[in-house]
Amino acid sequence: MDLRAVMGRRGRGREANRLTGLVDSNGFEVPTVPTWMRWLPPAYFVFVLLLEFVTPTQWAVSFLLIAVPVLAAFGFGPVGVAVVTVCAVGLEAVLAGTPCCTGHNIHELWGNNYVAAYISTGVVGVLGVALAGHRQRQRRQLVRANSVAEALMRTLLRPVPHRVGSVLAAGLYRSGEVGTTVGGDLYDIHDTPAGERAIIGDVRGKGLQAVRTVADVLGCFREAVYAPGDLLEVASRMERRLVREAAEIPDDELFVTAALIEYDAGAHQVTIINHGHVEPVLISGGEVTVLSGPPALPLGLGRLAAELPTAYTHRFAPGDVLLLCTDGLVEARDQAGDFYPLLERLGDRFAGRPAPGPADVIDFLDTDLPRHTRALHDDVAILAIAPRG
Repeated sequence: MDLRAVMGRRGRGREANRLTGLVDSNGFEVPTVPTWMRWLPPAYFVFVLLLEFVTPTQWAVSFLLIAVPVLAAFGFGPVGVAVVTVCAVGLEAVLAGTPCCTGHNIHELWGNNYVAAYISTGVVGVLGVALAGHRQRQRRQLVRANSVAEALMRTLLRPVPHRVGSVLAAGLYRSGEVGTTVGGDLYDIHDTPAGERAIIGDVRGKGLQAVRTVADVLGCFREAVYAPGDLLEVASRMERRLVREAAEIPDDELFVTAALIEYDAGAHQVTIINHGHVEPVLISGGEVTVLSGPPALPLGLGRLAAELPTAYTHRFAPGDVLLLCTDGLVEARDQAGDFYPLLERLGDRFAGRPAPGPADVIDFLDTDLPRHTRALHDDVAILAIAPRG
């Protein structure tokens, strides 16, 4: 499965946020524990030993070992915590009754204070074992939830094939929330009898309601693109579906900004209907231009307009790349608060060079966007297409 198309490949910086690790017996991926957490108990043992040798004899430094099981619970499982607890009690006994190294008398081994320390360490160890077991269960539940969310998003945003009819295509998706894969942006492309038809959109709102709307919009689009009628009829069907969706929720402010695309290979032109969405960008002959046209209200708000949406066309020939994106890309800010300069960056990268392919454009944005902004505050969806030939 092409993760670049499904989950936007998440970028090098975002891949670090993804839960990775071993696969358990149920087939779920278990996140690995950072190495430094596993080294905490040994390092703490060394620290206590060094402190024992540099402090006066009457100072019972070994009591500090009571905290070791808690440290182990963050990096080890229940068995590991139990082993560390036994080691901690043993080291306490060694430090309590070793006259040659610590200056203590061997008879102090069973002193009331030291016995209390052994018992306290054992009690903390039992709690640490329970904590480690609870942490592992929560971790697996998190992985299961993440797996379900990822499977859901893969179902909604299907992989973008490298070839779709007479065009080449590539997609990128990034969620604006770290650790999540479900968002309110959408894209899709299909080879239909009328030509290659694509959509990119952004649902108002976030969370599960936005995901529900994404599912409705994509489902309606995938059915409408194969039905008789032009691109305006596709938009009309989606408008009616969103109106019904808003009535069912109910939500009087439900809408989706979207750009609908239809490519005519014989005429070498693309037809566009823009419902309040970010305007498509054309990379042609080393120049980057915005394909502006008659605006229309977002899908779901068509009843507020006095006129029907208007489609407009533009030449789209081999060697050109059409870029569709959501506002999460153009509104990504750097540390100074400046928006991502999409046209400028594309011009700097592709001006005066051989015609890029859709994958080249996606690869560039996938690496360049993290350089501009350290953290995304909105979902980003990008779809790039180019005529074959």
